[in-house]
Amino acid sequence: MPKTILIVEDELPLLRALTQKFEKEGFVILQAKDGVEGLAMAKSHHPDLILLDLLLPGLSGMEILRDLRRDEWGVSVPVIILTNLSDSEKVAEALTHDVGDYLVKSDWMLADLVKKVHDKFGLTN
Repeated sequence: MPKTILIVEDELPLLRALTQKFEKEGFVILQAKDGVEGLAMAKSHHPDLILLDLLLPGLSGMEILRDLRRDEWGVSVPVIILTNLSDSEKVAEALTHDVGDYLVKSDWMLADLVKKVHDKFGLTN
């Protein structure tokens, strides 16, 4: 059964690129373009992994993360932060919420992210 990834990202070109790439890799993709929609989708669909931007309209990624970690299901869902923020305080705060990775958008390539996701699921690509 294919794994489901929720992508919470308000930059539409990046959202489209991530969606296309992960669909080609065989994942089922859910999309949210703001924080409120992202949190609601996470709680209702229980994806296997969440790719989460921090700067979002509605609720911030950090607010989503805090809320998820208080939820019975959300406490253990793997989350990879994708952000433009390289602020060490934000990194430290995210890490206190047990994120799988914190990637600054300008510092990674799509192939690197795909490898990290495959590694999380123990898949080979």
